[in-house]
Amino acid sequence: MLPLLRCLLLASAVLLCNTAPTPTEKHGGSDTKCPLMVKILDAVKGTPAGSVALKVHRKAADGAWTQIANGVTDATGEIHNLITEQEFPAGVYHVEFDTKTYWKNEGITPFHEVANAVFEAHAEGHRHYTLALLLSPYSYTTTAVVTDTHQ
Repeated sequence: MLPLLRCLLLASAVLLCNTAPTPTEKHGGSDTKCPLMVKILDAVKGTPAGSVALKVHRKAADGAWTQIANGVTDATGEIHNLITEQEFPAGVYHVEFDTKTYWKNEGITPFHEVANAVFEAHAEGHRHYTLALLLSPYSYTTTAVVTDTHQ
């Protein structure tokens, strides 16, 4: 069990290193269209997880969830331009990843139907978010890289 945990932690670190912005990147260009970016890594193969469908929901004042975006990861396991700045105001968001379909397409029967990440955006001012998902058939781990857009 301990070696598996070490492998997962190492894979998470590699995933984060590849998603974290470099100090020379500035707010602007295509970044203004991409306040929420997703990156998924298949922990079994150690490669990006392409063709993973996802939905983004925003929580309303009455507690109801409204779907505001959807997409599918590309061959690099990423989705850019998922949502615009105007569609991503301060609030609580739920990202639902269709992991069952991904694993079925890989010939594996997974434990989870979906992987979920629920988070509050912009609580400390305007930010951009990279949501990273490390995926295996029986578990998943999410983490986020949150950057201040005015640095």
